[in-house]
Amino acid sequence: MWRELLAIGRHAGSGGYRRFAWTGADADCRAWFAAQAAARGLALEVDRNGNQWAWLGDPEAGGAVVTGSHLDSVPDGGAFDGPLGVVSSFAALDELLARGVTFTRPLAVVNFGDEEGARFGLACVGSRLTAGKLTVEDAHRLTDAAGTTLPRAMEAAGYDPDTIGPDPERLARVDAFVELHVEQGRALDLSGDPVGVAGAIWPHGRWRFDFRGEANHAGTTRLVDRHDPMLPYAETVLAARREARLAGAVATFGKISVEPNGVNAVPSLVRGWLDSRAEGGATLDAVVTAIEDEARTYATAHGVDLEVVRESFTPVVEFDHALRDELRRLLGTGRDAELRVPVLGTGAGHDAGILSGSVPTAMLFVRNPTGVSHSPAEHAAEDDCLAGVTALADALEGLACK
Repeated sequence: MWRELLAIGRHAGSGGYRRFAWTGADADCRAWFAAQAAARGLALEVDRNGNQWAWLGDPEAGGAVVTGSHLDSVPDGGAFDGPLGVVSSFAALDELLARGVTFTRPLAVVNFGDEEGARFGLACVGSRLTAGKLTVEDAHRLTDAAGTTLPRAMEAAGYDPDTIGPDPERLARVDAFVELHVEQGRALDLSGDPVGVAGAIWPHGRWRFDFRGEANHAGTTRLVDRHDPMLPYAETVLAARREARLAGAVATFGKISVEPNGVNAVPSLVRGWLDSRAEGGATLDAVVTAIEDEARTYATAHGVDLEVVRESFTPVVEFDHALRDELRRLLGTGRDAELRVPVLGTGAGHDAGILSGSVPTAMLFVRNPTGVSHSPAEHAAEDDCLAGVTALADALEGLACK
């Protein structure tokens, strides 16, 4: 399975992946998922929001246990973020069938669409729509860099955008969702454990900073006569790093758009996107407020206007404690009874976090020896990946085979 996925959407120059929502690479990933379902005799469903579900047992029966993740990527992302969870889910199902277990609940593997938000700028679109955390109106306003709206992109890929929206009936049939994911950090590497369980997802959000100045000639305009928005933007980037460090949080300007984007022109507009996360909501509010206050001071000093727009926000997510504790119990008494399963916090958002308000959710993390993520250097050792499959199989056996 891993080898079949490796070439899909891989960029020859960077070695990273460009599996963006509703593109050719996304279609190839979806075809791979459908083939895996067919090879196991699973019933494939594509829900109203384009998420794929592969069912063992009757989905209408209720009480289902669901596992899976996503197959899309950030720009030039790594091979493991998302796909490891989907591949491991099919592998865990294979393991359970090899054990000869008797399923007493329906089981499904899911591939949620557009988790990374690389194309339309909003993460977890598929799960947000399903859980009713993204309105149909707001979804229809999502636009990529080329000006293509989400509905048109879905339509071009062969899906009906008029059906998107909340899907409470489907979620009501799910009793538990367990998502396996490569760890996006080094906590497991530092503790020496191959697998961990998620405790909570830090609150996080994305803010757009629009610095509007005055376009002018780079060679003839005196420095004192300029209203250059690049200067307050650069100072704000440094301020973000400083404020995050002081608060024990993280803040990153990772995307920028410049107009007119000419080498010999003073910009008229610099638009930068801030991603910030912290362990608590009050800390996050304080960090972002401080960054915005400093940005306004810098903008005023350079005669530049500033507009700040919060494009997305997810509050702290505490995963279901009963399900988390049950997973730790199952893993502690499973095939690898000596497995120690630490509980980890994470600053990364996931579909499991989005669904947590609708169904009991939990996450398993697989060790990442470097801690690198959202990069071609992202990695997990085969032994750790197999330990993750065994752990997921033990968890699913305990949940779906009672």
